[in-house]
Amino acid sequence: MKKVLFIAMHRPNRSPSQRYRFEQYFPYLESQGIRCDLSYLISARDDRILYQPGHYLGKGAIFLKSLRQRLRDIRIARQYDYIFIQREAIMVGTTRIERQLAAIGVPVIFDFDDAIWLPDESAHLGLLGRLKRPQKTATLISLANTVVAGNDYLADYARQYNERVTVIPTTIDTDQYRVKKTDTSQQQITIGWTGSFSTIKHFEWLVPVLLRLQEKYGERLRFEVIGDPSYKNDALHLTGRLWQAATEVQDLQRFDIGIMPLPDNPWTRGKCGLKGLQYMGIGIPAVMSPVGVNKQIIKDGENGFLAGTHEEWFARLSQLIDNPGLRQQLGRAGRLTVEERYSVAANRQRYLDLFSA
Repeated sequence: MKKVLFIAMHRPNRSPSQRYRFEQYFPYLESQGIRCDLSYLISARDDRILYQPGHYLGKGAIFLKSLRQRLRDIRIARQYDYIFIQREAIMVGTTRIERQLAAIGVPVIFDFDDAIWLPDESAHLGLLGRLKRPQKTATLISLANTVVAGNDYLADYARQYNERVTVIPTTIDTDQYRVKKTDTSQQQITIGWTGSFSTIKHFEWLVPVLLRLQEKYGERLRFEVIGDPSYKNDALHLTGRLWQAATEVQDLQRFDIGIMPLPDNPWTRGKCGLKGLQYMGIGIPAVMSPVGVNKQIIKDGENGFLAGTHEEWFARLSQLIDNPGLRQQLGRAGRLTVEERYSVAANRQRYLDLFSA
């Protein structure tokens, strides 16, 4: 049996990047004779310290604990056939851990799904963000035997430092993401967004449009936000809901229309379209900003809508609110797109091939 050591930041089923990039492939890989061992750094208790202001002694203790774990990983790395590093081995700017892992001689696979060579646009990172040194990404890419990028934009960056680059998209497990049962006679339509407290500003950009829609349609409309329970918008009668892994799909199925607004900048062009793929996976229409990979995922008017300006968003959402048949048509086409191109089933052989060299 081959053995792979997966190096990542978070515990299983916590981080969207890990869950939708590699964790959901573990059952298939293990069914094919590949043992998957995940070495992570940040516990649930650590989360409550690391992503809050202050707590400097606590954060220092987390770093020392993380360093000890990575030194252990270096000691046991020779027991493995492959080392898979997702984004970085440790949360600060050094590349020493990755250099030592690469020097052992076990093939290293480096996976990334964001423009992590740029400063993270998430303002909540504070001191941790200042210690990250994003320019280390080029070194991490150069050290790897294989680089896995989440889209072509990321792959183009990686090929400046390593010619062994492959693109595997972020994917949806269509066994878990079931198509929503629709009721064409329903009177109220829910427009929903999923994300986190670090990306709620993208939803906020669309609020003026949502207020216009509310004025136009009144009680026919309701709005939902998943992922930032601290968010409130009294004008939209909206309080954010806590994201929970156990109910993630059921919570998304409360939506009738899913939205993914994004600004167009170098950071967002590296995004892998996960929100839109989640909506499409449950068979509801997705409306997405024409940024980065979104333009590859969506064929405008065929399997979803692209909308750039506020006027375009207002027009596209109005079309969907007024036309239940169009919602069903785009939802079915979006689901088919996921099944054919962005599902675990469609990409699992590509993951298996990573560990077959």
